[in-house]
Amino acid sequence: QEPIYAQITRQIKQQILSGQLHEGDALPSIRLLAKELRISVITTKRAYEDLEAEGFLVTQPGRGSFVAPQNPALLHEQHLKKVEDCLQGAVDAARLGGIGYEEVAETLRLLWEG
Repeated sequence: QEPIYAQITRQIKQQILSGQLHEGDALPSIRLLAKELRISVITTKRAYEDLEAEGFLVTQPGRGSFVAPQNPALLHEQHLKKVEDCLQGAVDAARLGGIGYEEVAETLRLLWEG
């Protein structure tokens, strides 16, 4: 079971990486988010601290937390890691089902071409 703070961290990261949240967008206060989610303030604080440590958020005392400017190389690396994880799952499923490389490569090509 994924800890609640990790779920919050993952969801906010996904919103930033997908473009739902943009540089400079304000996030709810730690207290407000805790109240909305009916969880501990400590849990939301940990999620925000983790996001700040990873460069996704900046916190301005007295103003709140905002989406940090994103490093394009870091964003590319994050997306590449996500693609690798998805492809690893596909490779594992293919091997389990006795599906060969050529068939997987052809499937990927067809999906890519849409």
